[in-house]
Amino acid sequence: MHRTRAARLATAVLASTLLTAAGAAAPASAAAVHNPVHQRAEQHIPFTAATVTQNDNGTYTITWNTSKVQRVTVYAGTSQDRISHKHPVATGAGRMTVTVRGLGAADRWWFELVPDHGHPLTLADRSLHLASAPNLRDAGGYRTADGSWVRMGVLYRSGDLSKLTDADMAKLTRLGLRTVYDLRTPSEQSASPDRLPRGVKAVTANVTGTTDTGNVSIPTPEAAVKLMTDGEKAMVSSESGRAAYGSLLTAVGHGSGLLYHCTAGKDRTGWASAAILTALGVPKSTVMQDYLLSNTYRAAENAAALAQMPEAQRPIYKPLMDVRKEYLDAGFAEVKAKYGSFDRYLDKALDVSARELRERLLVD
Repeated sequence: MHRTRAARLATAVLASTLLTAAGAAAPASAAAVHNPVHQRAEQHIPFTAATVTQNDNGTYTITWNTSKVQRVTVYAGTSQDRISHKHPVATGAGRMTVTVRGLGAADRWWFELVPDHGHPLTLADRSLHLASAPNLRDAGGYRTADGSWVRMGVLYRSGDLSKLTDADMAKLTRLGLRTVYDLRTPSEQSASPDRLPRGVKAVTANVTGTTDTGNVSIPTPEAAVKLMTDGEKAMVSSESGRAAYGSLLTAVGHGSGLLYHCTAGKDRTGWASAAILTALGVPKSTVMQDYLLSNTYRAAENAAALAQMPEAQRPIYKPLMDVRKEYLDAGFAEVKAKYGSFDRYLDKALDVSARELRERLLVD
């Protein structure tokens, strides 16, 4: 089979992931990932790492590390614009882990970490904790190599949206969702149409360029892994992949309240997030950690799907359900092979301005 056709088929297979098992509640999650300390001028955000985790009992664990800060005061609010500074919910030293209790019910709690000098940092738990869409999460909250932070509350990633409940759609409306980019094929869209809040704009950006997900024989686990890596490469270099991601990243640079998704929220969506975060200057190690989080958020769905298969088939199909380091590495290797650098990929393949993305999505 011609390599281009094989790559497209690989992309299609990883698109469907044959997962129709019922969704499960998303696990507690970290809202940012530790990065190496990078010294910044005191007028900038001095936090070198920070996480917010919503726990099952309704408490929140907040961890931070700072550069040249002796005291941090934490305030809470139900939106980024509604954070009260009358009463702090926690205080601590420059490096600290605290637990916040008694905040009550809200769509999403936000926490403003105010250092004794430098700019504050506002974060929330990354997951939106929707049982109907367990891999729906905020794409922001990461620190860049030069010490800026990716805004939260403006960009989201997800898997299938066909099972959203009325309550979940109302929550997304209140959180400011305006546009949804659907990276799936027409057959996927027809089989599992999105349920979207009223007034949300739907945009199709078909990464594979095919009508359906295709059929291909997968005899061994090794063949499944190759299918996945070939598909990752096709997302980078195929004409349809370039068009879809170019359209998405252009929209990301000009708007907010945007969500992008595919079927599982891990492969086509995974490359979208990897491209956005890399363009913003987030270190590759952090980009990889974000990519691999799909294994955590999808753990229950994957386990349920595997349990329904004959035992002999499970080792073959598991690589299609996973995200693995070698898959994303294949995408970055394709960027280097075809374009020489990530900046040239953005410029030549996607026609996207990294500067516009950074101006829109970074705070420092």
